[in-house]
Amino acid sequence: MLFRHGRTAWNLEERAQGQLDVPLDETGHAEAAAAAPYLATLGAVRLWSSDLQRAAQTAAYLAEITGLEVGYDERLREKDQGARSGLTRDEFAERYPAEHAAWLAGHDEPAVPGNESVAEMTARVVPALWDCFNALAPGEAGIVVLHGWCARAGIFGLLGWPQALEATVRGMDNCAWAILAESRTTGLLRLESYNETASRGAHTVDFASDTPVG
Repeated sequence: MLFRHGRTAWNLEERAQGQLDVPLDETGHAEAAAAAPYLATLGAVRLWSSDLQRAAQTAAYLAEITGLEVGYDERLREKDQGARSGLTRDEFAERYPAEHAAWLAGHDEPAVPGNESVAEMTARVVPALWDCFNALAPGEAGIVVLHGWCARAGIFGLLGWPQALEATVRGMDNCAWAILAESRTTGLLRLESYNETASRGAHTVDFASDTPVG
């Protein structure tokens, strides 16, 4: 399962965070605390997280309720947005008008200094996620706490979906999760649920079966 971190003040202000180490705000802590009991029902045996503190703080709520140790992996960090990091959309438009115009036109990779491309991000995130998946025995569940952009790219990479279609899938909300499970009949990973939150209730999956429960 892929679980996005709770809200930060920069999420609220719509500032690009990238790999800047922004902590959870009060709402983010509350979101993580509310989600943890739902996710604990999955019976996860492993827990991994990005090492950025907004993810690590979110993972700490899961660790407390499940007793699992968190494994931190810097490959799970958010997409580095380079010089755009820390800027609101208005500030981005003011400082980088051409790049902002390209972004409005549908280009997700504004060519500001230090920007990490989606392909570069995917190339580090997907192997990290496969390492997590391969550490699980058949029927076992694990939870990976990471970031919105890299979670979506990771799902596309794990499922083999074309990167060009990423713009057709909205990013997950803060403290929302997506469940992927391996089919016992085909051996393929399948997306069982997406963008679930504690406020909307939890979708349960039997990881030893092809059939979702509930």
